[in-house]
Amino acid sequence: MSYYIGVDIGGTNIVCGLLDAELNLLRKAKKPTGAANGSRYVLGLIASMIDELLAGQGIGRSELGAVGMGNPGFIDPIRGISLSSANLKWENVPVSDWLGELLGGIPVFIDNDVRMYTYGEAARGAGRGYEHVMGITLGTGIAAAMINKGELYYGSGFLAGELGHVPLDGESALCGCGMRGCLETIASATGIARIARERLEQGSASLLGEWFPGDRRSEITAADVSRAYDEGDELAKQVLQFVGRNLARGLAWAITLWSPDVIVIGGGAANAGERLLAPMREALEPLILPMYRGRVAIKLAEMNDDAGVVGSAAFAKARAGA
Repeated sequence: MSYYIGVDIGGTNIVCGLLDAELNLLRKAKKPTGAANGSRYVLGLIASMIDELLAGQGIGRSELGAVGMGNPGFIDPIRGISLSSANLKWENVPVSDWLGELLGGIPVFIDNDVRMYTYGEAARGAGRGYEHVMGITLGTGIAAAMINKGELYYGSGFLAGELGHVPLDGESALCGCGMRGCLETIASATGIARIARERLEQGSASLLGEWFPGDRRSEITAADVSRAYDEGDELAKQVLQFVGRNLARGLAWAITLWSPDVIVIGGGAANAGERLLAPMREALEPLILPMYRGRVAIKLAEMNDDAGVVGSAAFAKARAGA
């Protein structure tokens, strides 16, 4: 019996999981990434975490079929290279080759972390049973991925899915990419918090102003906005309605271009649930043709933190031809 490893690597933490051939998650480990120590250090840490998982299950490397990894940033999945990762400060790191060497030649396959998240939800989560699955993560920014009948869509240069960098008319907030008015400056966890702070500074009354007076306003998070919403706070309701309506604008373009069966929404901001999705659904209906309305389901992700691990392992298994 072969086993598979899935790795979800972020700027803060690394999560590794050991899965069996049916993609059941058997064991999981989590450690700080330590990205400041360099790529060689991080890959060495991952190798040691993999060996610990194998030892804990009482199996050896010879029983490991392949390793999959979801990396933030721009990835060349064919050559297994991390082309550019702002979170990790990596440029042109040959991840598959280096980690494969550390593991004694075990095949290693990598891809973008949001693609692996979507792959996991398609395989074992909210996208299971659908042929055309679009995944969207609403976190620090927004990213999307599309799976058609089990195959990821990459586009030219492996650049497909950067939905967060579609500019919205009438918006001007500076995005981390250097453009202004990008969708992710609004419909993301950081966008929700920013908009709430700006409205407080404009003089709007809110529980958020009581909870975070003066200089503490910089501490406001998307989760705080949801908490205020549940307390009946009008500003919080207005913020999430505004964000939901703008998210609908982005989804309308994506639905029209890709025609998915299901859209799976995950990431930190998705924890707002129906507070965010209800105004999004209401705004979305008049923005898409009737033929799309009855065929696309919109669901919250089911696997949470495990999606990237399971997706990476499933991707490695598929790439290894198992």
